[in-house]
Amino acid sequence: MTKLWTYLKKTSKTIHQLAKEFPEKTYRQLEKYRDADRQEEAQQIFTQQDNQELKEEQVAKEADALMINKIIKYEAKITELQSNLDRIKKENNNLYERIAKLTEKDLQRARESGM
Repeated sequence: MTKLWTYLKKTSKTIHQLAKEFPEKTYRQLEKYRDADRQEEAQQIFTQQDNQELKEEQVAKEADALMINKIIKYEAKITELQSNLDRIKKENNNLYERIAKLTEKDLQRARESGM
């Protein structure tokens, strides 16, 4: 609120300046004019601040959306890699079992042949 008050003090005309500009107006009319002018400026400042906050929120939401998209892509890639790993493990296990069976058959043949 201090920034607002400082800004209004810098940009608003004093009663003395208004009296020079509008000599036909009464002091009360000049006060109303000055106060209305200050309120209008304050509203513009608040509107600008609101717009800035909205822009910042929009940028944050866009950044969040990008991060969510990246996470979804990574999760899909992880799922794909896990699926490939499971498939390879299964193939490896099948090959190991085949080797074990073949080795056992070879041992039995060797025993039968008298080696």
